[in-house]
Parts: sequence; structure tokens; C-alpha cells
Amino acid sequence: MKEKRKPVGAWYRLMSIGMGLLSLVYLYPLFMVLINSVKKKIYISRMPFALPAENTFAGMVNYQTGIQRTDFLMAMLWSVVITLLSVGAILLFTSMCAWYLHRVRNRATRLLYRLFVLSMVVPFQMVMFTLSKIANVLGLNTPVGIVPVYLGFGSGLAVFLFFGYMKSCPIAMEESAMIDGAKPLRVFFSVVLPILQPCFVSVGILQAMWIWNDYLLPYLVLDLKRYKTIPIAVQYLKGGYGSVDMGAMMAMLVLAILPIVLVYLFCQKYIVSGVMAGAVKG
Repeated sequence: MKEKRKPVGAWYRLMSIGMGLLSLVYLYPLFMVLINSVKKKIYISRMPFALPAENTFAGMVNYQTGIQRTDFLMAMLWSVVITLLSVGAILLFTSMCAWYLHRVRNRATRLLYRLFVLSMVVPFQMVMFTLSKIANVLGLNTPVGIVPVYLGFGSGLAVFLFFGYMKSCPIAMEESAMIDGAKPLRVFFSVVLPILQPCFVSVGILQAMWIWNDYLLPYLVLDLKRYKTIPIAVQYLKGGYGSVDMGAMMAMLVLAILPIVLVYLFCQKYIVSGVMAGAVKG
């Protein structure tokens, strides 16, 4: 026999309606950027909230102008390289670190874990000048050199989530592997890593969204004459005396946010499950 579904109360219906309306409020700015990206730039300032009409529609001209003026394809290449390398480094090193901190319990590991958590509350503005100076001295002003910098800033949240998720991982499988003669690295990659996959996905997406959209850190660290990420390339559409080609700007913003939005839409369930598991379990 089929179980009867519990009736949904009026309060839950109101909450669903309210959350739906709130989601529209959040989506409205994205919709405005999208419709203005296909309007002639003179009409964007005059009628920013109007839908494109026959006399205001610019087609793909704004996209072509933006790609040519910003060297967008090269900027996207550097953004992809920096994001992939940085996220890969964060996932590998912080997961191994969290595993060690959770399995080896002593004063040193407890102190180190607290330092990782404390690093999340330190604002970037406090260290940005010192960081940019050190990066220049050490030659970290390249897409590969900036990876350790992102690893340092992203390790706090990643270690916190991996450490919390580790509480739900059974230690018996690791002990069995060690009895069979497996070394710590073999245990991690063969036993622990597959268990951490849900948390890997959630941490990876969160870090990718941050690194892909980051402007200030690449601006301070990278050699801008040779390397520009997408957020930096977009701001080069600003002309003399503060003039901005709003049509090209809107078009480039659409191209900049489209990849990360698609990734988020396809993987949002893993973000929720991974974060909840890391914060609640144990």
C-alpha cells in the first residue's frame, strides 16, 4: 500500500512563494545585464530597464567590440589556467592536510586547525600590500606563480569543510589498508579520496567561483602587461575621462559570468550536500 503524503500547510506554501519571489529579485540584475548587452550603447543609459526594440537592438555588435578591444579570448585562457591550477592545488593539499589534522590528534594539530579557521576572518585588505610586495620579490606574477597565493587564501575554508566531512568517514577502512601494508599516501589516495568525493565537488565549485570572479588579487600580483584575467580585461573598456562603452561592457559581463553560472547550475546539489555534511556531521 502506498503511504499517504502529509498535507502541506499554508505556511510552507507561503514560504515557497516568498522564496520564489526572492529568487526573481536576485535574478533580475542578471536579466538586466543580458538585455542591455544586445542594446545600442546610447540607449543603455537612457532606457536601462526597457526591452530591446527595433531601433535599440544592436545584435552581436557589442560582443564583437568587447572581444576585440579586451583580447577576451586570451583573458579567458588565463582565467581558465589560473582557476584550474589553483582549484586543483587547493583540493589536493587541503584535503591531505585536513585528513592528517583529523587523524593525528595532538596539541600541534589542534593549534594548526584553529589557525586555519582563524585565517578565514582575516580580510584580504589587511595583507594585500605586503602580499603584492612579496609576490613581486619572489617572481609570483605569472599564472603559475599566483597559484600558491590562492592556495594560501583558500586553504582556511577548504580545510574547515574537509575536516568537518572527515568526521563522518569510518576509520576502519583505513586501518584495514594499513594492516595490509599500505603506506599513508596509498591509504589516502585509495581509501580516503573516494570517500571525500562529495566534499571535493562542493569545495571545488566554491573555490572556482571565487577565483574565476576575483579581481583584486590578480590585479595586484600578475604582470598586467602580459597576463590579464577576465575581470581585469573587462575594466579596460573604460576610456578617457571615465567614459565607458556600456554595450561592450554588458556583453563581456555576460560572457564572464556564463561559464561559472552553468557550472553552478549543474553542480549546486553537490554544493549543498557537501557543505551540510562538512558542517553538521560528527
